[in-house]
Amino acid sequence: MCGIAGIISRKPLSDLERARVLRMNARMVHRGPDGGGSYQDRHVGLAMRRLSVIDVAGGQQPLYSEDNTLVLVANGEIYNFVETRAFLEARGHRFRTGSDCEVILHLYEEYGRDCVQHLRGMFAFALWDMKRKRLLLGRDRMGEKPLYIFEKPGMLIFASELKGLLASGLVPFDLDPVAIDSYFHYQYVPEPLTPIVGVRKLAAAHLVDLTVEPWQLENHCYWSIDDIKPITGVPHELIRAQLEEVGNIIVRSDVPVGVALSGGLDSSVVAALAAKKYPGVVQAFCVGYPGCLPNDERSDARAFAQYLDIPFHEVEIDPVDMVNAFRELNYWRDEPIADIAGYGYYAVMKLAREHNVKVMLQGQGGDELFWGYPWVSRSIKRSLRKAALRSNCSVGLLNYFDELEAPPISPGAFLWWIRTLPRRLLDGWNDYRKDLSSPLEQLVFYDLSPDFRLAAAEVKRLYARPFLDRLNGANPCAVFTCASPWPQLEVLMTRLACQTYLLGNGVTQGDRLSMTSSVELRLPLLDYRLVETVIGLRKNYSDYQLPPKAWFKQSIEGLVPDWVVARPKRGFEPPRRTWHKMIFSKYGGELEDGYLVRAEILRRDRARSLAFGPFPLEAGVPLSFKALVLELWCRRYSSLAESEQAASRIS
Repeated sequence: MCGIAGIISRKPLSDLERARVLRMNARMVHRGPDGGGSYQDRHVGLAMRRLSVIDVAGGQQPLYSEDNTLVLVANGEIYNFVETRAFLEARGHRFRTGSDCEVILHLYEEYGRDCVQHLRGMFAFALWDMKRKRLLLGRDRMGEKPLYIFEKPGMLIFASELKGLLASGLVPFDLDPVAIDSYFHYQYVPEPLTPIVGVRKLAAAHLVDLTVEPWQLENHCYWSIDDIKPITGVPHELIRAQLEEVGNIIVRSDVPVGVALSGGLDSSVVAALAAKKYPGVVQAFCVGYPGCLPNDERSDARAFAQYLDIPFHEVEIDPVDMVNAFRELNYWRDEPIADIAGYGYYAVMKLAREHNVKVMLQGQGGDELFWGYPWVSRSIKRSLRKAALRSNCSVGLLNYFDELEAPPISPGAFLWWIRTLPRRLLDGWNDYRKDLSSPLEQLVFYDLSPDFRLAAAEVKRLYARPFLDRLNGANPCAVFTCASPWPQLEVLMTRLACQTYLLGNGVTQGDRLSMTSSVELRLPLLDYRLVETVIGLRKNYSDYQLPPKAWFKQSIEGLVPDWVVARPKRGFEPPRRTWHKMIFSKYGGELEDGYLVRAEILRRDRARSLAFGPFPLEAGVPLSFKALVLELWCRRYSSLAESEQAASRIS
């Protein structure tokens, strides 16, 4: 695990450009406090920071091939390196280190850029082929490890973090209007967009293949959820087999391993696998809130840790500490992400590092993969209904009121049903009108979210005229617009859920806020072989109308006890409104005449209103919070970019 950075140029690199590479690397020291390395050639400069996890003593990077003509810097872990190394050694390859990443070099010697097809793990790497004057950049299939890219004529700059890229002094801080508008709708910037003009993320499961002579760049997608082959079999048996397999390889580490444990099913399964497979003693870490809130899961997590007989550590989040750390938290997240629960990621990883645990496992991905979020399966139903409605089938208005049928029998539930009836009637009518009028190719997906709907209705009244002009009709729904006829909707919706909320909010925060404490985060439920198994089955067997996580729950029988499986789902929710009020009390005034006003993104009068922190009842993440996160992020990152550019001029 580490951070990587580099510059490749059509012209020979100057001394200043070589120094820029080292400055980029220094900006990411938190990703690798155990060491650093660099490589300089006529046209390329590479650098990396190392967090020692595999081959602690001998795995320093850059790594070199036997004949020293290939150079590699890599971020991540190759979980199947033991098996892959044995295969390569049988073919005559000689290894210099015990590093898991060295297999990438030898696979490249065997297969060229198809080396990625043989990697199972999380990674972002840069491989320089001296003979061919070729740079290969690669990113793992599910996008667990990041890689930012900025291109200018005859030059490409890359880094593991946006702050590292800006440290080059070559990237102007100019906000991308389309990305910022998307941010206000989604609460994060959907990949591969970034908030800055000209900067993109290398998309998950993609390669950049760049040659210097002639200067030629090719982007290549090497894997897609859509292209996974159908498979047949008993779903829970095949899924269990993959869980056992990934459990065996994901705990490989030469340093202590821990697990982020909540009371939820996904983290419990990961903890059970780790406790079963890890040769040492896995440790569990959990965060909670003062006051025994309903969503404080420490008692459930503690009970399961006791069941597994593993050490349990907990930390209670002090709201004052959270508020005081809020400005820095927005810096460490690397991008504007308006998730008020994000401090929990930081707190649990900090706790792990305080106990000398460098590797943490977490249960992200289970909800996206197994219909843990009801709105995702509901989006399939609504999209099918819309398609039928627009093809002149017999889908009338009454079909949009199907949730009104069969009022509950219990008195309390019946009163709730009556009280909410007008609202649900209105929602049904609005859904019907929307499906009649929205573009035919636009799926019903993220626009099911109340926050997305609030943004769609309000943001244009917040934006200053120059920003509206620059938007030029950009459509945030483009993310979930797909040419008809739509492919299999269950597969399509799974892909969209993974590429949007999971990647833009969860995985990004997980990576950055674990690396803030120099901790490597691994996500077993995003193993691509597990994903291929679920999607392959889904192409033959429909499961979205089954109870949530039906296949998953069947597959873990005997791995976790029934009392864990039977627990109702609870989100990792802090006291949202209380925290919101405290944050705005300290920082809200910064929206007035702040960066967003001066940059003519927000209207001055609207920014003044947002500074009071309005929080509509129907909102989960209000526009005021999104604006404040963006304001604080812009202040810090624009200052960073300007200072690095100034330092470059002095140099």
